[in-house]
Order: sequence, then structure tokens, then C-alpha cells
Amino acid sequence: MSNTSIKVAVIGLGSMGMGAAKSAVSAGIETFGFDLNEDTMLDFSQYGGKTTNSLIESVKSVDVVLLMLVNANQCSQVLFGEGGIADHVKKNTVIILGSTTSASYAQELESQLKDKGLRMIDAPVSGGSKKANTGDLTIMASGPNDAFETCKILFDAISAKLYRVSESVGGGASIKIINQLLAGVHIAAAAEAMALGLKSNLNLEMLYEIISNSAGSSWMFQNRVPSILEGDYTPKSMVDIFVKDLGIVLDVGMEMKFPLPLTASAHQQFLSASSAGYGQENDSAVIKAYPSIDLPQKREE
Repeated sequence: MSNTSIKVAVIGLGSMGMGAAKSAVSAGIETFGFDLNEDTMLDFSQYGGKTTNSLIESVKSVDVVLLMLVNANQCSQVLFGEGGIADHVKKNTVIILGSTTSASYAQELESQLKDKGLRMIDAPVSGGSKKANTGDLTIMASGPNDAFETCKILFDAISAKLYRVSESVGGGASIKIINQLLAGVHIAAAAEAMALGLKSNLNLEMLYEIISNSAGSSWMFQNRVPSILEGDYTPKSMVDIFVKDLGIVLDVGMEMKFPLPLTASAHQQFLSASSAGYGQENDSAVIKAYPSIDLPQKREE
């Protein structure tokens, strides 16, 4: 069934962006998608999404633009760089910042967009590619009420939980930063625990089972350790994502002159794994930064 009350463009069809875009299509929202990867664009088109050969053409008629890009630099380039969209969308269009950035960047971006007659919601997401594909993301959002009214149909389509953090932009970004702090530290801690288990010659399957049912467990431990046990580091969220995100957390700490020692330690572990060539593997590959352990190998199918 078609929902013609809103038109949306999703810019950045990675694992999270593609899931959100497809969820919007499934909800009957007329949805344009744009990505530099031609295979990704074809996939989205075959799903029922609308595609064009031009970034600008993909946003000209929409009411909402959802940015699902890697970092703040990409967002700024898409909006204000050569061939940027900020001067080509309709006045009063809502720009949703779905990427992980600092609160100060989100606030600066809102000011730039307001100067061009555009509205903004700061709305980073969590839940991974699986929940993105089922329309069950968690969204931590901040921005003015009128912008939320415009985007309600989209948020209903892509999220299971929408948290209205504040009416002023930046609150959502701040909470996402704290979430990424915890996520990164928990993944690094889970990897260190399993590495110690290996060094102690323990049965890893039993170790995983016992810890999963004990006080030392975490959601990340239960979610990421199976890929270590299976020797399968097919990327769902990459090591380099946490190199980036924990770097943002540390930058925020620097801005505030606030110490974040656990974040710094976890960041160094992800950096070590990335510099060893594992940056594009699943973030659980941070365990490969530990020396002199023999990790389980992927079973031949």
C-alpha cells in the first residue's frame, strides 16, 4: 500500500542505510536511495526503491533527507561540497543526521542548514544491520517538534524505539556517543576475556556458555563472541567503525577536558587490530590484536 503523504531520500546505502531505506519502502513510503556503489543501487531498485543517476536528482522532490553516512566529513561534503544537496532541496525540507558525530558538529550543522531555510533532526541510530532490515532500530533523536511531525511516518517505519531526547539539536548525538563508548569497551573486554580463555587452554564453547549465564556477561559478549567461536569475521560492524567512533568519543572528552581512560584503552586495541590488517573485518576481530593465541578457524561448508 502506498503512503503518499511524504517522500524520503536516504543517502548512504550501507548496511544500516540500506536497511532503513528498505524498511521505508516496505511501509509504502516513496523512497529514493543514493550510494556511490552501483551494485547497492541496483539492489535497492530491485527492492522497489527509486534511484537516479544524480545525488541532486534524488533529493529534489523529497520532504525528508536521511543521511546514513560514515562520518561528519561525508555529511558536510554531501550537503555543502561540490554537487552538494543543500542548495537543491525544497525549502523547509528536514535533514535527519543519522550518522554518529559529536554534538558540537550537529549543532554547527543545524545552524548552517537553518541559514538555507532547512530544518534538522539529530537522530543517530543503534541496533545493527539486522534490526535496520526489520525496521526495529533504536533512534535517539533531538530537534524541533514541527520537524518530528514531518518525519513521524518515517520514524515509525524504521524504528522500534524512538527516544525524543530534547528539542535542541545535539542531545541525540551525545547519547549515541555514550552508547558507542560502552559498545566499544564491551567488545574489547569480551575479546580480551576470550583471548585469556584461549591462553588458559579452556574450552571456548563452555567458557562462552558459562559467562553468558553469569554476572560477567554483556549484550556485546553474547552477540559478538559467537563469530569468534565460528572463526567467521564477515563484517556486520567493522573494526574500523570503532576506530572512528571511539575516536569521536575521545575527541568529545578532549573538548570537555574529561578523562576517558577505558575508552582510550579500547581505542588502542581497535587501532592495533586495524593496523594489523583487520580493519574491514567484523569488530570482533579486535581479538586478533592479542599475540600468541590460536583462534578457532572458520569451518569449511
